[in-house]
Amino acid sequence: MSSRSPIESGPPTAARRDVAQPQVGTSVVVFTLRPTRAAHPELAVLLVRRDRAAYQGRWALPGGWVHEGYSLTESARWQLVDKTGIEPDYLEQLYTFGRPDRDPREHRIAVTYFALVRWGEHQLRAGPGTSTVDWFRVGETPSPLAFDNDEIIAYGLRRLRNKVDYAHLAFQFLQPEFTLAELRTVYEAVLGQKVDPPNFRRKVEAAGTVVRTGERQQGMPHRPASLYHCAISIDELLDAPPA
Repeated sequence: MSSRSPIESGPPTAARRDVAQPQVGTSVVVFTLRPTRAAHPELAVLLVRRDRAAYQGRWALPGGWVHEGYSLTESARWQLVDKTGIEPDYLEQLYTFGRPDRDPREHRIAVTYFALVRWGEHQLRAGPGTSTVDWFRVGETPSPLAFDNDEIIAYGLRRLRNKVDYAHLAFQFLQPEFTLAELRTVYEAVLGQKVDPPNFRRKVEAAGTVVRTGERQQGMPHRPASLYHCAISIDELLDAPPA
């Protein structure tokens, strides 16, 4: 393969225009908060084990081709449902990965998305081209993953951490009503660090992103905490500008 870049090589000649064009597919980084034996949940990512070339037997992100008549977002959602059984409420375009050698078979462009789901709300089901679907703790995924999926997950994690504060994505991991302590554990799991409770409370209440429901936790042995709900809708979350 020539070491010259496409720009250095100049515009395609008539002969070069006849060669095969890059194929386009979608891949989805799905995050959830998985319960642990400890008090706090852990951030986990969904992977599928491939049962066909390329990288047969390796774990990878769910995805597949963009088919005729489907938009990119429709394709990402359809491939996710088809390969894993998950249909998320929150699905956002992440980035486009198009390095010519990212797939050993041919030049394939991946338009990537990230999705957020609540733990336990979806039944996993391995679909076509996959033998297994499972959750892995972020930072402890099988290595190496297929294609450039390690790079895609790292990019998705940066996006999630950048947006969890101003775009309020943390609410997507919680039930509709929650305590500020539960919300704080989401921030800690996503950011990978402890958050000071008093400062967190002041920050969240000042931002106006949560509203008291007027109710408190039920059946608690100690003083029950106040319940809150998100002050913005899923549509407003999806309309937030990209990080």
